[in-house]
Amino acid sequence: MTHTATASTAAQTSAPKGKVVLAYSGGLDTSCLIPWLQEQGYEVVTAIAALGQPGSSDIDAIAQKAISLGAVASYAIDMREEFTEDVCACAIKANALYENKYPLLSALSRPVICKHMVDIAHKEGAVAIAHGCTGKGNDQVRFELECKALDPSLEILGPVRDWDLLTRSQEIEYCADHGIFIEVTKESPYSIDENVWGRAIECGVLENPWNEPPADAWVMTADPLEAPDQPVDIVISFEAGKPCALNGEKLGMLELITKLNHIAGEAGFGRIDMIEDRVIGIKSRECYEQPAALTLIKAHQALESLCLPGDVLNTKLELEHQWAKQVYSGLWYSPLKDALDAFFEATQKTVTGDVRLRLYKGSCTVIGTKSAHSMYDFGLATYDEGDTYDRTAAKGFMDLFGLPNKVWAQRSLEELAESADATDAFLHTPLVLSVEAAGAPAQVKSFS
Repeated sequence: MTHTATASTAAQTSAPKGKVVLAYSGGLDTSCLIPWLQEQGYEVVTAIAALGQPGSSDIDAIAQKAISLGAVASYAIDMREEFTEDVCACAIKANALYENKYPLLSALSRPVICKHMVDIAHKEGAVAIAHGCTGKGNDQVRFELECKALDPSLEILGPVRDWDLLTRSQEIEYCADHGIFIEVTKESPYSIDENVWGRAIECGVLENPWNEPPADAWVMTADPLEAPDQPVDIVISFEAGKPCALNGEKLGMLELITKLNHIAGEAGFGRIDMIEDRVIGIKSRECYEQPAALTLIKAHQALESLCLPGDVLNTKLELEHQWAKQVYSGLWYSPLKDALDAFFEATQKTVTGDVRLRLYKGSCTVIGTKSAHSMYDFGLATYDEGDTYDRTAAKGFMDLFGLPNKVWAQRSLEELAESADATDAFLHTPLVLSVEAAGAPAQVKSFS
């Protein structure tokens, strides 16, 4: 549902540069941006996305805060269903893990936010879109590339790259000077991005890769050492590659992810601490909490192994890395990503079934899979009674499968033998050591 808060008529004075739609969270950077953009000559319209982050259930209050800071209109949009049903489900089918670790928490939310921001810009007649991303981060790339892909005519503003507030401490002081209330303090300067898919934590003591993340950095997951002593077994069901039930209960994606975050998080599973390669070329230390995301991808991979042929799995694995890199780099709306989506969708037709997993003190282990589309044939796999495998075919298979390698080996041995003969002949040929000067009788000194 979309809610719109509008300022008083007196506040809606036409600005010389026109309207700008600001991606607004109510946090540090974007709270500074409302007065700053006004000082630059813009009327500010804010867009607030509810994606399952803490406080998103009260997005109307965030919209009202934007109005109190001078925004002429503020749109508060609940994007959770759209995000989970369309975007997170797509990521699961792609087994999306950037650098084989990170399930693309922030990168997945930006396409949905950008789509709504462009829609608002069209509705409001805005000339530009603004974001609060820094010049060091990935999100500036995502906001700008994805908004431009949706409407190339819109100007994209990245004020945080341009203003003279160079540190988070300076931003906090700016807010204090302008009477802007924020929850971030100098004593706890983490930068947090959260949605239903998980939680990203950076800055502060985490900027030193040698420092262990402090206990207060983790919110969604229990300390594995303090997690319950009893394992928890769960069953996740899929239909055509999309999660559809948890422990036999049919659920939509939003409710399923929410419940799984709680179950897996209580068991201490879902923490990531990695050195990540950002789009702009620098390495960054990033911590993530994504219990549901990691559990669902692990379960989906296991079911695919049961239901898909080996050559499809191998090809898909290569393309999964391409998909994750595209989305991480802000190319959700791109021809290659669309083509990869079409390939993955084609592979998911038979990925229907159940996966049983065990969660225990920070681990998640697949302990069972079943599917009506299973390619596992007990008669072919068993070494016991009921074996239907034709062993007599094995020798012929090896003769033909290994034929190219056999021919190559034979040719290599022949060439080696010829080389050895040539070397032997060379060793038995007189070796010229010196020849007398021109004009003198030739005198060859040699040994054999």
